[in-house]
Amino acid sequence: MSLILIYLFNMGLFCFIFIRKHILLCLMSLEFIVLYLLFMIFIYCLMFDYSFYLYILFMTFFVCEGALGLSVLVLMIRSHGNDYLNSLMLW
Repeated sequence: MSLILIYLFNMGLFCFIFIRKHILLCLMSLEFIVLYLLFMIFIYCLMFDYSFYLYILFMTFFVCEGALGLSVLVLMIRSHGNDYLNSLMLW
């Protein structure tokens, strides 16, 4: 089970590093990574009989991160007209 989770986490990192055309694709791969991190924390809390306060704390941070990413995406689409990273002047 843990090998599958590590494999899926690494595939999410691979997608995040090598797919850099759209910001929406980067945000989706980042949310994929966050989802498996949250699942790994949940499994860790279950295995060692910890309380789920840490899980709730991380879930709150991950929801705020997702909302912040979507707001940046909407702001960029309103200002530039698309979500292509090639249209920005990133040095």
